[in-house]
Amino acid sequence: MTTTATQDALIDGRPVEPVVAETPPQRSDAPLKISIVIPLYNEEDSIPQLHEALDAAIAHYGQPAEVIIVDDGSRDRSFALLQEIASRDRRFTIIRFRRNFGQTAAFAAGFAQARGEFVITMDADLQNDPLDIPLLMAKADEGYDIVSGWRKNRQDRWLDRKLPSMIANRLISNVTDVRLHDYGCSLKAYRTEVLKQVRLYGELHRFIPALASQVGATVTEVPVNHRSRQFGRSKYGISRTIRVMLDLITVWFLGAYATRPIHVFGTLGLASMGVGVLFGLYLTFLKLFFGVSIGNRPLLQLAILLVVIGVQLVTMGLLGEMITRTYYESQDKPIYVVREIVNDFGEEG
Repeated sequence: MTTTATQDALIDGRPVEPVVAETPPQRSDAPLKISIVIPLYNEEDSIPQLHEALDAAIAHYGQPAEVIIVDDGSRDRSFALLQEIASRDRRFTIIRFRRNFGQTAAFAAGFAQARGEFVITMDADLQNDPLDIPLLMAKADEGYDIVSGWRKNRQDRWLDRKLPSMIANRLISNVTDVRLHDYGCSLKAYRTEVLKQVRLYGELHRFIPALASQVGATVTEVPVNHRSRQFGRSKYGISRTIRVMLDLITVWFLGAYATRPIHVFGTLGLASMGVGVLFGLYLTFLKLFFGVSIGNRPLLQLAILLVVIGVQLVTMGLLGEMITRTYYESQDKPIYVVREIVNDFGEEG
């Protein structure tokens, strides 16, 4: 038996199992234009149609392609069906997780396995249309690093799916300054060299365009088809909105203050201390010049609390600076990303 994966991936310190195909044909070393990465969880009913749709889309696109499907710990017959497909179609690689790690981990494993110049991501539930891949790539060939799908005519329920998504998209666009109508659409095209600059953890997969934009990636979007779910039920609900808001705070902080945490914590701390000191001076003035008793006044307690909180925030900022420097210096990690160098004579004697 041979494996179609080039390397084992680690998620949360645990190994993932690359697909094992029964004596699969050898892959060619020809450059791949696209790698299609699809996370999957309990989608046994969708898999046969998904394979047919991907086969038709790749034929329609007419460029070398591979498909990487990440089985995120499915409990149904999904892996058995995928394994059977991989045994007869050498373009398919299946990565099987030991348990359910989530969509972000699945994308990260797929990205690590991808060999194409571009990575196409999509869902496995047949709501994304693989025939939109040429549309995404036509836009990417204009020079964009990321092309995001926009489900302009989204076939989902309005109250618990479309409304929260509209609110989240508007908020994310305003906070990150990357204007997209549909952050939640999984159908996207990424230039692989840009993905190498993005580290995923938690549930940050929906923020990849914003994270990539922070390292200079160019982002655009195109309207794509969206179909109603045919099998099973959605793995997401309205409770996801809370997680999106928390992740958005993380993305905002990483984008604005990742290399200078003292600026945000120090500013808040100094503001808190400043207000506390002003309250204290006011109370001191009343005590000295008017003989007013201030010992039982809530304002005194508030002044002391603000000063203490201010000191803690400034201290937190200093600790953040130390951790940031340790992170960058210990890994010899640069604080910039170079797109290209023209006439580089650095190695000439």
